Amino acid sequence: METTWHALCLEAEFPEDGKLAKQLGGWSVLVVKADDGFHAVNDRCTHQAALLSPGRVRRGAIMCPLHGARFEVGTGRCIGGAYADLRRFDLRVEDGVIEVAVPSEEPGPNERPVAV
Repeated sequence: METTWHALCLEAEFPEDGKLAKQLGGWSVLVVKADDGFHAVNDRCTHQAALLSPGRVRRGAIMCPLHGARFEVGTGRCIGGAYADLRRFDLRVEDGVIEVAVPSEEPGPNERPVAV
């Protein structure tokens, strides 16, 4: 599957709360800054398709605000519930700009959050 790199924001302007959600190439992307760096995941809980971005980030995991499912942002692995893992996206920082690679094809219904 081909991917396309998209600029997210300047690293120096990343929000202090440690997370930023944005539409990139038709995908809902959530970037989280954890102790080990930046991570990008699909902003969609695999339980009931809710947006994860309003959720709380603690110890490298994001909690779904709808039902409390938790996912490691570094691996996408579900650690709080028996749900499918999150889709992860490649991320890089080039010349102070955070960039995320998303699939060139737009997401299907099983990849879109219900609020988008």
